[in-house]
Order: sequence, then C-alpha cells, then structure tokens
Amino acid sequence: MELGAFSVSLAVRDLAASRDFYARLGFDAVGGDGEQWLILRNGTTTLGLFQGMFDRNTLTFNPGWDAQGEPTDGFTDIRELERRLDEAGVEIVQRTEAGTEGPAHLMLIDPDGNPVLLDQHR
Repeated sequence: MELGAFSVSLAVRDLAASRDFYARLGFDAVGGDGEQWLILRNGTTTLGLFQGMFDRNTLTFNPGWDAQGEPTDGFTDIRELERRLDEAGVEIVQRTEAGTEGPAHLMLIDPDGNPVLLDQHR
C-alpha cells in the first residue's frame, strides 16, 4: 500500500523557537504560514512544526506527493486507501467525508497511541 511522502508533524509550544532550533540542524523552511505551522526540509527529511494544531506529535503520510513535496504522476486516492484499511481491519478514528473527491484526510492510532495522519492535498 503506497501511502505517499512521510514526515513527522511535531506539536510545538513556540513555533519560532522550534524553527530556530531545527535551522541550526540544517533544516530550511519550505512551506507554511509562519504563524501556526511550517514545513522544514533537510535533504529528504521533512518535519512539520505545528503550534496549537495537534495534541501530540504525529506520523504523517501525504498520498500524491514525493519526498520533496512534488506531485507524483500516479497515486492511490485516500478514499481507496481508506477502503483497503477497512478491509485489513485497521481502526480509523477520523474518516474522509463520504462522496467527496480531491483533498481529504483520515486519522489512525497505532497500538502505542501514536496518531497516524494520512493527508491528501490534491
């Protein structure tokens, strides 16, 4: 099952302090609004910094994107991924909206309580 680009979404207390810390580790801002969230990249490693948006650090997959945040030629739509996860017996705690197309997300919780977000942007 191809889930798309992987990143870690960090729930941060102070976006500017976190941005500065990760900049010292070689991460550059490549997206975000700069007030509540930023996307940082160092090579093929991507981090999302989210202030006040997530309760916990979250594993994030983006169907339709590659590791550089560029659209892929083909990808499995999130609604199809949702169907396959249902068939595999995976509990989905937040589902896509029925009858929709395009951008959507769903949320899973792994056995250790870690949120797993599948977030399709196109």
